[in-house]
Amino acid sequence: MRSRHSFSDNEDVAFSLRAMRKLWPYLMRFKGRIALALTCLIAAKLASVYMPFVLKHVVDALAGSTSQPDLAYFPLGLLLAYGLVRLANTLFGEVRDVLFGRVTEQAMHQIGLDVFKHLHNLDLGFHLSRSTGALSRDIERGTSGISFVMRFMVFNILPTLFEIAMVTGVLLLHYQTSFALITLAAVVAYISFSVMATHWRTQYLRAANKADSESNARAVDSLLNYETVKYFTNEEYETRHYDLDLQRWETARRQNRLSLFVLNGGQALIVAIAMTSMLLLAANYVRQGAMTIGDFVLINAFMMQLFLPLNLLGFVYREMRGAMVNIERMFDLLDQRPAIMDKPMAKPLAVQAGTVEFRNVEFAYTAERSILQNISFTLQAGKKLAVVGSSGSGKSTLVRLLFRFYDVNAGAILIDGQDIREVTQHSLRGAIGIVPQDTVLFNASIKDNIRYGNTEASDAEIMEAVRLAHLQHFIQQLPLGLDTLVGERGLKLSGGEKQRIAIARAILKRPSILVFDEATSSLDSHSEQSIMQALREISVGITSLAIAHRLSTIADADLIVVMENGHLVEQGTHNELLSRKGRYAGLWQAQQENNRESAPQVETIH
Repeated sequence: MRSRHSFSDNEDVAFSLRAMRKLWPYLMRFKGRIALALTCLIAAKLASVYMPFVLKHVVDALAGSTSQPDLAYFPLGLLLAYGLVRLANTLFGEVRDVLFGRVTEQAMHQIGLDVFKHLHNLDLGFHLSRSTGALSRDIERGTSGISFVMRFMVFNILPTLFEIAMVTGVLLLHYQTSFALITLAAVVAYISFSVMATHWRTQYLRAANKADSESNARAVDSLLNYETVKYFTNEEYETRHYDLDLQRWETARRQNRLSLFVLNGGQALIVAIAMTSMLLLAANYVRQGAMTIGDFVLINAFMMQLFLPLNLLGFVYREMRGAMVNIERMFDLLDQRPAIMDKPMAKPLAVQAGTVEFRNVEFAYTAERSILQNISFTLQAGKKLAVVGSSGSGKSTLVRLLFRFYDVNAGAILIDGQDIREVTQHSLRGAIGIVPQDTVLFNASIKDNIRYGNTEASDAEIMEAVRLAHLQHFIQQLPLGLDTLVGERGLKLSGGEKQRIAIARAILKRPSILVFDEATSSLDSHSEQSIMQALREISVGITSLAIAHRLSTIADADLIVVMENGHLVEQGTHNELLSRKGRYAGLWQAQQENNRESAPQVETIH
């Protein structure tokens, strides 16, 4: 994932415009509600600008009431009018918030859903290099930032600019030009200072967010690997590194807070100078008789009314820049393009027999290291093919290529004559079932984890899968049975129990092609034999590919492929390969000797 550390002004503006272009379609889904909310907004601002005029007439009426007793009730009517205008201003604002609140919630819902779907559509390479803790924190802050931007851009920045324009126009039309000039100068100075100071301090906010993500990532990673930490007694090591991450976060937050003090202080100075200048000028005109006491109050009210939203505008701009920092990572996620994509005219895979062919396949994760070189073999429909070889020979890479988590660099993989690059990924993966070597379960019940193989499966079908996977005895021992929670990543279960659940899940899917990636590696010999028998039963008529380390589990395969350093060195049946006395025969002999050495010795008593 791309990380940004510094931005120029042009980059910031470009990013903000790009962010608004991405947000705009979500807002446009609610045009009617937004139009009504904007109407309430304009009404509220008109009432806000009219209030100082009512207040002026109240003051002037009160000032002249001692000499004109017949006007004694006139200020009462103005005071009632002032109360009604203020009430209207508040009510229109509340209605606006209620109307737009629904827009914000639904837009956040849709954006969160889009990000979630997009992450699942990204390729395996992205997910192998990501940090779960940092990613979750980026999404959380990004969603909150988007909510803030949508709400305050539409209902604070634009309305504030609208109110500034109205107040400046009123002052220019009804009072001396100097009032409008001071107002404009103050607004320009305030906005310019806010923009420059906020741009300067954004680096500290970005550094704080980066440190926050890193510390959260370390905490999540350490807790997920709790057992490993305990095995190696590295609690102090983990705590020390987490403390360093928190220290960086603390430093960045302190710099951010000090820069905020500078920004707030500068804004307060500009407001104080402007208001003092305006009131001094107004007091001078009152003393000269060019203005009334009511005009003085009106000028003061306008300045209070103007700088209150202007001060809010400074706050909103600061927070929006912070929100942009928060959502930039989310937009980076949305900009990530999957390395593996369906072709525009890709069709669903049509599995008729289930023949799988690897034709002159070559593959490398990086240019510096080749993994597979000129691999060719054919797995006939309904047959079982086993791939064996030492660690690092490329066995598991074949599975990733078959699922099209990566595309081959050369050659092709075909299913019933169809190049898997020409069909949709969804249909391809839907036709293949797998029992992986490292089974990771969801933090849910055993039943839910088994049903994941077919979310529409009935309870009877689940129980049949449980029986075939030889899970029934284990489940009967549990107080909650199938409703037992397995814990995060299945940590409450043993390796063998997790693998049996994975087998039941694959059985429930009933795919056209089955893949077993060291499917019985965590089982004892007795369990292994019983499950292998069950797998043979369910594999009848189904094309199956087995990645194996223990050669005894694949001796009955119709074809065995032997790999070494990315090359296919031998292929044939078990007996054929033994008779050749090549690489396979050597592996078989070594495992047989290991089995004899590890077998329990019976002591003979003479």
